[in-house]
Amino acid sequence: MRAVIAEDSVLLRIGLVKVLEMAGFEVVAETGDAEGLLAAVEAHRPELALVDVRMPPGFTDEGVRAALMIRQESPGTAVLLLSQYVEERYAADLLATQTRAGVGYLLKQRVADVEEFIDALRRVASGGTALDPQVVAQLLLRRGGPDPLARLTPREREVLALMAEGRSNAGIAAELVVSESAVAKHINSIFAKLDLPQADGDHRRVLAVLRFLDGTP
Repeated sequence: MRAVIAEDSVLLRIGLVKVLEMAGFEVVAETGDAEGLLAAVEAHRPELALVDVRMPPGFTDEGVRAALMIRQESPGTAVLLLSQYVEERYAADLLATQTRAGVGYLLKQRVADVEEFIDALRRVASGGTALDPQVVAQLLLRRGGPDPLARLTPREREVLALMAEGRSNAGIAAELVVSESAVAKHINSIFAKLDLPQADGDHRRVLAVLRFLDGTP
């Protein structure tokens, strides 16, 4: 898979290139600003764009705005945002788009766990989601009013939160100290309670996560 990297810190960008190459990606372009990112995506149509939230010239939300443009104009390019801090509104902006499969939002500190970070890269590039646990927690705190997920049991909500982080069934089982078959039963129950249409398992998994994140009834 081909990837572009947009990160203004030269040292971090060099490190990200190495990590992506370790993961089997071909880094076709790297840049330090949003303008360069958009030009690179248009030129190469990569499978993945790894994007810093804050970049020159304003160091505010340049990366997010560029990511939204990419999701609109190049839906075949998955986007993984990296941020120094939890900025929940940026995650919400990205997840509010119509093409929400193949998106991720992680804190930069997660890069230090190379194996887990590579897993997140591959998952997003393949059309899945990867959200930082701290971002998931913020999104949960944000929700007010009637809860569209009220039909779920506390355990099912735990399972769905871990799904939102991008955990596999095995990863969820290890975190909750239960069997994988128990996790599968919880997930099937979640699908039923959220009235998700019959489809392949991966697609319904993404739909369930998006339902969880944006509170769509």
